[in-house]
Amino acid sequence: MATNEPGTKSVPLSITEDEAAVYDRQIRLWGLEAQQRMRNATIVVVRLKGVATEAVKNIVLAGIGKLIVVDPDDVAEEDLGAGFFFRDEDVGKKRVDAAKARIESLNPLVAVETVSDPSVLEGDAYEKLLQGVDMVCVTDSDRNTLFRLNDACRRLNTPFYAGGSYGMLGYIFCDLLQHDYIAPDRSGQKDAAKNVKVSAAYSALSTALQHRWTGMTRRQTKELNPAAVFAVLAVWEYQDVHEGALPDDPAAAAQLEAIANRLITAADVNKQTLPSIPRELADTMAITAAHELSPVCAVVGGLLAQDILKALAAREPPIANFFTFDGNLGGGTVVRMCMP
Repeated sequence: MATNEPGTKSVPLSITEDEAAVYDRQIRLWGLEAQQRMRNATIVVVRLKGVATEAVKNIVLAGIGKLIVVDPDDVAEEDLGAGFFFRDEDVGKKRVDAAKARIESLNPLVAVETVSDPSVLEGDAYEKLLQGVDMVCVTDSDRNTLFRLNDACRRLNTPFYAGGSYGMLGYIFCDLLQHDYIAPDRSGQKDAAKNVKVSAAYSALSTALQHRWTGMTRRQTKELNPAAVFAVLAVWEYQDVHEGALPDDPAAAAQLEAIANRLITAADVNKQTLPSIPRELADTMAITAAHELSPVCAVVGGLLAQDILKALAAREPPIANFFTFDGNLGGGTVVRMCMP
């Protein structure tokens, strides 16, 4: 019988026959070596809201080795919409306590650990938590928390993902440090190998947000849907001013608009494409950013899980490095922020 304890970087576990039977379809898709990397991976997920719920479901079903979920908060009534691990009777319980058994039932081969103590995300305790961890994914958190946790991951050489949703918008950011992966060779040379090894250098979130759009043509800028990007960044700035609170009042639209326009100007965005944030987008964000919409969480969480698995498998290029999803348009774009 297969054990559900993951391996470590120094003592990796091999896929057993039982596991090979369970993961047969995936092994055929991305290969035994990639599945082995997933089997030996330990991933920390911080905050179990809508985006994380979808991401957790997918990475657990894919067959990672161990999942550690950190969330000090209780289940609230509003969590019942996008949080499909929760039931009516769970309201008032710790999110991690309510969800643990349901996460485990998805795939008994995955070890699941939960932490409800918020102090584990502070200082030395957080760095201790990261010992032996292969990847950290922080969801639905304010910008300063993301900065702090990302910087700690960098000190310990641990790849970092962030993701979340704000009403109709969602985002994913990844900092994979120096990431090597296998990609198809597109050089066009007849004698070239089918696949080549590629290396990409990522930047920390604090560095990425210094990105300037200088020199981009009108068409290049428009293709990246900068309005959605700066709407997300404006929400982060708003939270910074309002002690972490998200906008949840039509009156917040004016401040969101002013923040976004200041950021657009500072980033030197092509004025022909985006002279200012659309007022209707600011109005929408003012009343929806504090609320989760299940379809948006499903899309962003699904893509977040897909990218985490890509990074673990090292078989395809991951997001590089800031993805935004615009539910108003039904599509997403990736902006390469301060990457070589």
